[in-house]
Amino acid sequence: MDKISIIVPCYNEEKALPDFYRAVSETADDIPGAQCEFIFVDDGSCDRTAEILSGLTASDSRCRYLSFSRNFGKEAAMYAGLQNASGDYCVFMDADLQHPPELLKEMYHVLKTENYDCCAGLREGREGDGKLRSLLSRTFYRIIRRFCHLDMGDGKGDFRMMNRAMADSILELKEYNRYMKGIFSFVGFDTKWIPFRNIERSAGESKWSFRSLFRYAVDGILSFSTVPAAMPGAVGALLIAAAVLTVVLSVLFGGGLTVVPMLVSLILLLNGIQMIFLSLLGQYVSKDYMESKKRPIYIVKKKGGF
Repeated sequence: MDKISIIVPCYNEEKALPDFYRAVSETADDIPGAQCEFIFVDDGSCDRTAEILSGLTASDSRCRYLSFSRNFGKEAAMYAGLQNASGDYCVFMDADLQHPPELLKEMYHVLKTENYDCCAGLREGREGDGKLRSLLSRTFYRIIRRFCHLDMGDGKGDFRMMNRAMADSILELKEYNRYMKGIFSFVGFDTKWIPFRNIERSAGESKWSFRSLFRYAVDGILSFSTVPAAMPGAVGALLIAAAVLTVVLSVLFGGGLTVVPMLVSLILLLNGIQMIFLSLLGQYVSKDYMESKKRPIYIVKKKGGF
């Protein structure tokens, strides 16, 4: 009988966990030819998440959990869950029930009967997200596809079931700055997408603020694209051409360069652009600096069921 490891990153999910466990347990019991294990990863929660996970582990032998010493981020939690998964198939799910448990049976059926290594959920619609957040998300995915040349589209998230070969290939990538959507695309493997409708959280509140989403987007671009590092050269060439053209036009038609405000504005503009691109280059240097430290991706404070 096959074993499916259901990996669930958790951060302050005390309100959502009971409903999630009940819903997914019912589905897990109804997958023919497979048995499931639950691997919950408490990402340094400040509420009763760890206490609830400890109770689930004590009452259900299928449940195991890791509790981090602090908040290391969802990417680290997903990596930790995958490292500790023993299943023939591994699936990532959010604890807020926005990933429909009923798709687990279909995902497993696809991997067993069709020639795919991964079966993933393709989110349609953004119910529960504001209009501004939806617009920014769609814009980000258009930018990252252009910059990174990887298959990362809007709606192609973390909810996916993969075979052991794909899981092991992901574990081979040990960089500290992790962007899992990019990693899924980078390792390749044949993936089938199953559409599902996005719904609101079952309980609790989203932990993703605009600030954290923006930081996540920047990390994704910098982790899988070198395009921003090449942009200063192109912009610099355009600015030089514009400066030469300005001088020529002023001498020929303006009687010389005598407009002091224009020069001051130009200097300020050039300095501002220079600082922006220096910041981009600094981001790459800082990421290389963090990688060179060889720090652990996460630190476990407590575990249960292992």
